[in-house]
Amino acid sequence: MIEREIESTWAVVLNWNGGESNLACIRSLVGEGLSPERIVFVDNASSDGSRELVLRTFPGLDSITNERNLGYGHGTNRGIERALAQGAALVLLVNNDVTLSPGALGRLVAAREEEPRSGILGPRIVFASDPALLWAAGGRITFRRNMSTLLGHRRKDGPRYRRTREVDYVPGCAMLVRREVFEAVGLLEGAYFAYHEDVEFCLRARERGFPTLLAGEALALHDAHHSTGGGYNVHRKYMMGVNTIWFLRRNGTPGRWASFVLFDVCTLPFAYVLRALRGEGAAVIAKARGIRDGLRGERVSEERLRELGRFGDA
Repeated sequence: MIEREIESTWAVVLNWNGGESNLACIRSLVGEGLSPERIVFVDNASSDGSRELVLRTFPGLDSITNERNLGYGHGTNRGIERALAQGAALVLLVNNDVTLSPGALGRLVAAREEEPRSGILGPRIVFASDPALLWAAGGRITFRRNMSTLLGHRRKDGPRYRRTREVDYVPGCAMLVRREVFEAVGLLEGAYFAYHEDVEFCLRARERGFPTLLAGEALALHDAHHSTGGGYNVHRKYMMGVNTIWFLRRNGTPGRWASFVLFDVCTLPFAYVLRALRGEGAAVIAKARGIRDGLRGERVSEERLRELGRFGDA
């Protein structure tokens, strides 16, 4: 049964100037039993030669090339549409800086069979640079700072994180989704450009009766924030600022807005003092600007990010 499920699984890998990290990601997918023909490689107008490198190394890939950087949501959606059109029953979304540990896909599929109601599943994720340290064991929506938090983030990996349980969301960097979820919910919200699409997608799925599960026995390794140049930088914090406002516009209540103001907006001055001592004060200012722009009704775009500096650092 698990083998049949894997045979009906397609993977979508999105690339924007991902360099050789794409190769390790795709090799891990092939190692999990996915033929190159069932891996949709979407390139967001890369300029570093990574697209050409991937297609030379894996000539059988199903590839899509976008004429410009569409961001995570719109770019990934093109791959999802291709996979569904090819008859995929399950679609595995994988960041190009993620590799699956041997047996991870089989464990995700097994967890789905054990919990038939589940619509979205994700593995526990550790830092590629330090596999003993968790990056995430699912996530929880808090409507506080950044709207959500990664469970187990930077904690030592251990048995408590290796069980299957329901969570609010799993990060989009490694997410297995049933076809029925896309049919009921639609695709990712591409207007976010980057950040919060995965949180909202899981929230929408839960509202339609599809729980999200952490399949803790499955393991993925993540070169965290490879595509955004590090965890605390101007571009990433700007995007999170803008998208937090739009997430609240779409999902907020008076209480949720109040929680955000109290725990996120009101703490920005303190965050600036702390981060300025580390040379990261500009990122806090960028987040404040993002919140302001979101309140003005503006969206994240490649052009907007270029205004913040060289987009190649984003």
